Amino acid sequence: MRKTRFFRPLAVWAAIAAAFSAQAAPSLVIDIGSGEVLHQEQATQVWFPASLTKLMTAYVALKALREGRVTADTPFRVSARAARMAPSKMGFRPGTEVTLDNALKMLMVKSPNDIAVTIAEGISGSVENFATDMNASAQALGMKDSVFYNPNGLPDERQVTSARDMALLGRALFRDFPDHAGLFGIGALQLGSTIISTHNGLMGRYPGVDGMKTGFTCSAGFNVVASASRNGRHLITVVLGAPSAKDRTAKAANLFDKAFAGGSASGQIDSLPSQGGTAPNMRAEACGRRLKGGSFASEVEDFTVPLASVMQQIERMPERAFLFEAAGLLRPQPAGRGIADLARPHFDPIPVFVGRVPGWSGPVMAARGDEPTEPKAARKIISAKSGAAPVEASATAFAAQKPNPLADGGLGLKTGGAVALPMQVHVKGSKGQKIVKGQENGKSKLKLAARPVADDKAAAKPVVRPHAKSAAPAVQKPALPVGKILADP
Repeated sequence: MRKTRFFRPLAVWAAIAAAFSAQAAPSLVIDIGSGEVLHQEQATQVWFPASLTKLMTAYVALKALREGRVTADTPFRVSARAARMAPSKMGFRPGTEVTLDNALKMLMVKSPNDIAVTIAEGISGSVENFATDMNASAQALGMKDSVFYNPNGLPDERQVTSARDMALLGRALFRDFPDHAGLFGIGALQLGSTIISTHNGLMGRYPGVDGMKTGFTCSAGFNVVASASRNGRHLITVVLGAPSAKDRTAKAANLFDKAFAGGSASGQIDSLPSQGGTAPNMRAEACGRRLKGGSFASEVEDFTVPLASVMQQIERMPERAFLFEAAGLLRPQPAGRGIADLARPHFDPIPVFVGRVPGWSGPVMAARGDEPTEPKAARKIISAKSGAAPVEASATAFAAQKPNPLADGGLGLKTGGAVALPMQVHVKGSKGQKIVKGQENGKSKLKLAARPVADDKAAAKPVVRPHAKSAAPAVQKPALPVGKILADP
């Protein structure tokens, strides 16, 4: 009995603290077209960005694409450094190649830390050089509170941002790269037999939401930059430091509701003064007792984190309701809770693949000094249709001249045409999955016998190996379904 009396007040005060933290978390709503601020609360408070960092990674990569330094089909090689990144990640082995188009889609949906490093090393030669490029872009965009040291947002006390800066970045992505806006609104990907769903709880739930990115670490809490359109208005909402994924989604939905209902402007985003200071550590609020052995289940975003509810606490301990009432927390649940509690939406997945497109003859982007891990003979590809002579595929990260773009040259969401994998892909899945090989019409066929997997393990782990029987890799053309995005449920 003594033990119960001791822990119940702690639970009450913990709920109060979590509620206060959710209220005090930085937030901001802006009109993308005009730059007007429709809501702001601690919008320039310095904060840890977590995976929101990958929006800046995408910005620098799209800038390189626009400048002609790379194309959508340029292959990027995974380095040993990239492969060592902590989850969330795709799990590709060193030497694996993935096109920029596929890498950016994976980056926005799965949020893999290894792919972020792969992109960084391919664009700038190293993570350190890429961070310099990130900071240069941030300065040019007026992001006064942001400093970047890595391209994925893994914990680094020096890497910070603010709600204002993230809104500026989101606005710049839509303004500077309008042809690639669809990249930030993909609901699901398909890699082989594996479906990878977005971590953004607003996608497919809140009418009009069309992107952008979530982020989570224990120290940052649950962050989101979201965009939505309604009645000719396009808004961006930023929420930082929410104590759970559902709280993040609920608060963003409420902010969108108020702004679309006719919220008045309170100045321009560029005029918000920087607050300075240091970023708070949200570990206790965001992870709390869910910590196991000092870490939180690989610190990935998901929809399964329990939602701390004041009303649930009162139902369990009605004798303590006066504490919540005294704190001003005894009120109806906001409408956003309904959005956050909806079932996971269904998205028709966009296909992605590992390897090069057929006939690629340009350079392969990689870390400076990175050497291919496969034998030289296995690095040659042959176009299946043209029968062209083998083309040497190895290259340094920095070509002497700009690569020649292919016919489309852009980063459109490719949904048609066959794709080729220059090497056989052996997919190593989660529990209960196994590889099934077979022959169909004289061609090798690879299938993945899969069981349903948890959201934080949804991505398969392809392992790229050269064929043993031939120096020239086989060409596979998986027939993947054409996908579309469900904008409104």
